[in-house]
Amino acid sequence: MLAIDHAKKDSAPRLQVTSTDVKAGASIPEMYSDYGEKISPELHWSGVPSSAASIAVLMEDPDVRGSQPFTHWVLYNLPASTTKLPQGIASKPRLDELGGALQGRSSKGNVGYFGPRPPKADAPHHYHFEVFALDTMLPLEPGLDREDVLKAMSGHVVAAGELVGSFKAPPDAA
Repeated sequence: MLAIDHAKKDSAPRLQVTSTDVKAGASIPEMYSDYGEKISPELHWSGVPSSAASIAVLMEDPDVRGSQPFTHWVLYNLPASTTKLPQGIASKPRLDELGGALQGRSSKGNVGYFGPRPPKADAPHHYHFEVFALDTMLPLEPGLDREDVLKAMSGHVVAAGELVGSFKAPPDAA
């Protein structure tokens, strides 16, 4: 189950999530994939309630075979005043330039953003960039996985939204 589905259970108000790099429903440019430059796209969101204390961002692929979903990015404890992420977030556990925000591990095991990398033979996969406004800072260390962050977020989501793009491996992919 996608993390955004957890927020829907809480009937959280919707955040508007947009990007100049990833268009809703469109193909994600190769530069943001693991086949390309491996950099995170910029994201913007609006509609954060005044009760929010922090922001969390997850990127997930529910189309992966086997254990679902595949987590591509876990970012948490952004200050609630944050309304955007720049392109190319560094792959380090603590982001002092983003108010001390923390990054967790992808399903691959790396800290930070891991771009789309569906198998060459697969149809396009869908990538959900999920943004959550929380009523607390999460009492977590950096480097945790999706499950740890979701558990800590439980009951604290005050708004949520997502942007979905797709990606298919390039024909010349190894």
